[in-house]
Amino acid sequence: MDRQAAIEEMTGEGQPYELTLVDLYGRSCRAFKNAPSSLRELFSENRSDLPFLIYENERLTFDQVWELSSRMARILVEEYGITKGDRVAISMRNYPEWILAFEAITSIGAIAVAMNSLWKPDEMAYGLQDSGARVLFADEERLERLSHCASLPESLVGVLGVRTDHLHGLGKARKLSDLLEAYPDGAMPAAEIDPHDDATIFYTSGSTGHPKGVVACHRNIISALLSWELDMLSDLHVKGIQPSESSSQAAILLGVPLFHVTGSHAVFLLSYRAQRRVVSMYKWDVAKAAELIEREQINAVIAPAAMTGDLVEYARGSDRDLSSLALVGGGGAPRAPSQVKGIDTAFERAAPNTGWGMTETNAIGTGISGPDYLARPESSGRASAVLDLKIVNEEGESLPPFERGELRVRGTSVVRGYWNRPDANAETFSDGWLCTGDVAYLDDEGFLFIVDRIKDLVIRGGENIGCGSVEAALLEHPAVLEASVYGVPDERLGEEVGATVYTGQNLTQEDLEAFLEPRLARFEIPRFMRFSSEPLPRIASGKILKRQLREEALEEMGLS
Repeated sequence: MDRQAAIEEMTGEGQPYELTLVDLYGRSCRAFKNAPSSLRELFSENRSDLPFLIYENERLTFDQVWELSSRMARILVEEYGITKGDRVAISMRNYPEWILAFEAITSIGAIAVAMNSLWKPDEMAYGLQDSGARVLFADEERLERLSHCASLPESLVGVLGVRTDHLHGLGKARKLSDLLEAYPDGAMPAAEIDPHDDATIFYTSGSTGHPKGVVACHRNIISALLSWELDMLSDLHVKGIQPSESSSQAAILLGVPLFHVTGSHAVFLLSYRAQRRVVSMYKWDVAKAAELIEREQINAVIAPAAMTGDLVEYARGSDRDLSSLALVGGGGAPRAPSQVKGIDTAFERAAPNTGWGMTETNAIGTGISGPDYLARPESSGRASAVLDLKIVNEEGESLPPFERGELRVRGTSVVRGYWNRPDANAETFSDGWLCTGDVAYLDDEGFLFIVDRIKDLVIRGGENIGCGSVEAALLEHPAVLEASVYGVPDERLGEEVGATVYTGQNLTQEDLEAFLEPRLARFEIPRFMRFSSEPLPRIASGKILKRQLREEALEEMGLS
């Protein structure tokens, strides 16, 4: 049986993954008939006394997570008057409170705003203002940054400090621990939630300007989760393997930030129905990751290529027992073919796995693993069961296999659009299709190969960096007359940020790094800079000839 036949059998009438047509945002989409109707239902249906969240020496069961989230939801409702549709932001490291807050917010019909924890104060202020967040959950470091904001939005009525003794003079801030003592128990507040109600806002960097808030509904997210389940089970079905009833609980490492849909969806949310332990790291450290894999008998790691590459290299020279690993998954950025083969040889039984997805598709899109991936290490896989893909030319006409064009996607996990950005919606969505900005082709078996980008982005270790916003920050320096930002290859991260700067003064890279430090997140600051004493080359339309500047940079780096 091939993959398509397996999916058709498993999604047929009367099957657990039965598909039916629904109207979503005015378009007809395939949806799972037996799916939970909301994230609240997903959480409440999967309560148990099995361990769920592991962070350092802390261990919480699924039941304990529900109970703590219920208390936090009561705080939101009774202390701050949060109601359905209100936005509540989260800005912190991968503490258990991130997950508790997310469960509390979405279970009462409010919208969880996942803020990038690497943002600088002005970026935090923008995210709060743009989303209209009424309450913010923030840890010590984020509170300190917030205190440097010139002003906070009037819509923000409360800040809840997590794991901190210092509120940094923020008049609206209170310690979450103090409020939890005042709410020792209580049921989750009642809420009527429709599958098409907005559930989350995740910010994604565009090629220019401020990050855009991607708005997803409950059905979008849950369709992605069940589609991953279906992909995994159909793969076993094709191989004639029955899902095992293991006596040991599965576990996954959470090393990627929760403000990315890879961390929130593919790691955290996908663990409820699987009753899987989530072992969280404060930040990525390969030696610590290996220690946790050995100690917690972790079965799966899903992370960008830079992190899984670290793990492959560490495994080759370490005596840690990593034999529990069965899957090393990727996402956010493509892997080098050598790393795909390295995963297969560095671990005793772990299969390489990856996929393509976007924040706008709730992280799902295509998937590939095992022998298929080893045979096609440059492919991102085949489309999920709830999505359609096509490759189009500049006129929007569909192209045949192997012809390159823009990748477009539609289906049940594709979001309705961007928060308060009709201009971006008009640019990105066309006749029900999401225009990805990726140049790609499909082969004759439906495997996707992404080969370039139309949009002006650098993808550094899975993090989208808009070249335009970095250029704007460079141009704030009075001695910078012109600037062009582009991606340069990096063995570990896939890409790093490079820049060519035209200046009439004797500037150094150290000068510009110091200037950019308060203006950009650390990962956005160019690591490679070239300086020109003459105006940058331009094409006939007046645009800077970025391709030539990048080629010159690569030649200087010895990479041409």
